[in-house]
Amino acid sequence: MANIVAIVGRPNVGKSTLFNRLVEQRKAIMDDESGVTRDRHYGHGEWVGKYFTVVDTGGYVTGSDDKFESEIRKQVVLALEEATVILFMVDSFAGLTDLDKDFANLLRSSKKPVFIVANKADTAERSHMAMEFYALGMGEVYPIAAASGSGTGELLDEVVKHLDEGIENPDLGIPKIAILGRPNVGKSSFLNALLGKERTIVTDEAGTTRDAINTRYKMFNKDFILTDTAGIRKKSKVKEDIEFYSVLRSIQALQDSDVCIFLIDATLGLEGQDMSIIGLAQKYNKGMIIMVNKWDLIEKETNTAEKFKKELISKLGLLDYVPIIFTSVIKKQRIFQAIEKAIEVNENRTRKIPTSKLNELMLPEIENNPPPALKGKYIKIKYITQLPVHTPTFAFFCNLPQYIKAPYERYLENKLRKHFDFEGVPIRLFFRKK
Repeated sequence: MANIVAIVGRPNVGKSTLFNRLVEQRKAIMDDESGVTRDRHYGHGEWVGKYFTVVDTGGYVTGSDDKFESEIRKQVVLALEEATVILFMVDSFAGLTDLDKDFANLLRSSKKPVFIVANKADTAERSHMAMEFYALGMGEVYPIAAASGSGTGELLDEVVKHLDEGIENPDLGIPKIAILGRPNVGKSSFLNALLGKERTIVTDEAGTTRDAINTRYKMFNKDFILTDTAGIRKKSKVKEDIEFYSVLRSIQALQDSDVCIFLIDATLGLEGQDMSIIGLAQKYNKGMIIMVNKWDLIEKETNTAEKFKKELISKLGLLDYVPIIFTSVIKKQRIFQAIEKAIEVNENRTRKIPTSKLNELMLPEIENNPPPALKGKYIKIKYITQLPVHTPTFAFFCNLPQYIKAPYERYLENKLRKHFDFEGVPIRLFFRKK
């Protein structure tokens, strides 16, 4: 059983600050605007050798008109259902509010261990003010200052007593798949369709997902982590601070991932914004697949998909090795194929080719079409080996490495792709002096 610690409470009490402290990363977006955390965020924490999952939830509000508030409420209730331990966060500076009392009533019915965490107790006087929360009758109150970490050690010492032993570091060696794309292409709906659970809030307002959200997933007997990200917009469209951080988080998710699934809207095609983010994934040597969503909205004739694919490939230029899958998330068409393909691409990315096999298949190709001579000098490639790094990288040993030009490099790359399956994966070539 997983150890899950859920952080709950009304808005602006410092839940995201505590979450970031427990996972030791600035993962959740923090802002003093209410409702910034809209989904449940998951991160991993460790204390005295015990590993646990930390869930940060949106602020619980009742009686608000905001359409996100009812969605946030649903998310909080889901988090409470799956938690092992609940950290009920309150604000020692603001004192006990009616909303805290409502929340306490909700928690009393949950039958889980609940810790009252009185945040912003960064002075002796404020720690004293935190005593007011004993009035809730829910046991011990833990005064902390999430921003500085003061008091969190004592809190965690108590929390881990309720957690199971023997849970290992959850992220070791598990492939990470990031779902990327512009706002409103269907990223959250895709994730929810895969999970069969409303893991991310989906509304038809662009920009609902503010943070990158990780979900552990098992499928086709493979274990992996899916990251849903906020839509990446053009710089000129990034008005508010939160939006700016969302874009940063998406780029961070791209850097942290092994494979990127780029969702594009079939009705809009591939736009400049998509190209720049795909270019970024290539720069960081990520596995890639393109998922053309909303394919159900396209009028079909014979070969519609083929024509669309050809157009995409011509726009992709040198990235023509990226697989393209046509899907409709709403109708659940081919969405599992997209994940299956992402797992294949991850396998391609980690493939190691034996040196003997490389030379056996590549040297004849080089002999048939040797590098063009330069200034009357002939270039001889004698030997090829794959370098021991994370992404497919090959060293070609030759007498005059400086004379090998880009077109010939492209020829070698194509031959490597022909003989060994590197679909969806950038390949790097180095030329070294023998």
